[in-house]
Order: sequence, then structure tokens, then C-alpha cells
Amino acid sequence: MKQSDQKPAPFTPEDFQKATGVSRETLGRCQDYVDLLLRWNTRMNLIAKSTVENVWHRHMLDSAQLWDTLPAHTKTLVDLGSGAGFPGLVLAIMGVPEVHLIDSTSKKTTFLRAAADAAGVSVTIHNDRIEALEPFEADVVTARALGTLEKLIGYGQRFAGPDTQHIYLKGLHVEGELTKAHKIWKMKVDRQPSATDPRGSVLCVSEVSRVQSDPTQSPSSQPA
Repeated sequence: MKQSDQKPAPFTPEDFQKATGVSRETLGRCQDYVDLLLRWNTRMNLIAKSTVENVWHRHMLDSAQLWDTLPAHTKTLVDLGSGAGFPGLVLAIMGVPEVHLIDSTSKKTTFLRAAADAAGVSVTIHNDRIEALEPFEADVVTARALGTLEKLIGYGQRFAGPDTQHIYLKGLHVEGELTKAHKIWKMKVDRQPSATDPRGSVLCVSEVSRVQSDPTQSPSSQPA
């Protein structure tokens, strides 16, 4: 086999530790989480089968990279559409004190409870639709693979105060999403390259407010 045809070495838990600087204890908690995730994934669709072999890079590091974007005062974080726990549960394991994981699918919230127990972290899990929850203020709102930026900001504003930071992992179509979002939302955007995907971005959005509506529009025609 030619050297160029060889597969790159798999990204290991040790590689994850080097990339993030987490302690051995935290790495152990992450490992317990991943072990449970892979066991449950054999009977329910938590992550794509094509990403199982690269779970430590594709899912764990992708989530963990947000740690360095969190404001220094971060205490409360809301993860929208948590699914298998990315990025919210990873950030809880890394040390965010109060993490809220929201998902409307009961099978997924059952997994999230088991995963939090396995990792030894305390999180609040909401088995409900985002728009059905009572609003409360969080320091950070985040999401991964849930929807377009304009919709994410709309959901996130339910949990936003004056200083709340929205942090979203976005992919190939980020430019188009930003263009559409700016038509609805005034916002300050800090765009950073993804550490795990050359086509991806981490968007840190703050100072969010709705664009002034056109007074000639009827209420039904204005953005939701």
C-alpha cells in the first residue's frame, strides 16, 4: 500500500486530552460518556454510524472547542436540541456549573440522564419543545446541528439577557445563514474557524435585538 493511501491514525482519547488540556479525571468522565454513547448507539440513532470510529474528533473535540469561547463569568448554559449531548453535556463535564439540556424526544432525554449519571455530572434535562419552556436567563445559549442561524437566535432569545452570548457551531452554508439572519436580527458576530472542520465556523453572537419592523407590514407577514 502506498503511504498516501494509508488512513490517518485515529484521533484517540489521549489526543483529545492534549488538544483540550483537560485533567485525567475529566478525561475519564468523557470516556465513560463515550462508552455509554457507543453502546446505546447500537440500538438507537444518536450519532451517524459513519462518525462512530471518529467520535473523539467529530463529536467530542467539536463540542469541547467551545470551552475557549465561553465568557469568563459563565455559570449557566442552555443547549438547544441537545440530542446525544453535543455540545452541552461535554461542556458540563468540562466544568460549566449549571447546564440545561433541552430535547423534545423522550428517548434522547432518557439517554442524556443515563449519560450524565455515567459521567458523574449534574445537569438539568428538559424533555419539551424549546418554545414550550418558561423563559429564563442564561449566560450562554448554544446549539449544534439544530437549525438555521435565524431560527437558533429566535429560540435562544427566550433564554437571553442583555449580556447573553449565543455560541453556535455552523457548517458549509454559514455565509447564507448570516445574510438571512441579519435581515431579522441586529447582532454583533465574532466568527472563528472550526478546530475540527475546515469548512465549519464557530459563531459567537451578542448584542442581539430584532430589526425594526416595517410599519406597513401586517402582523401576520412579519418574521416569527
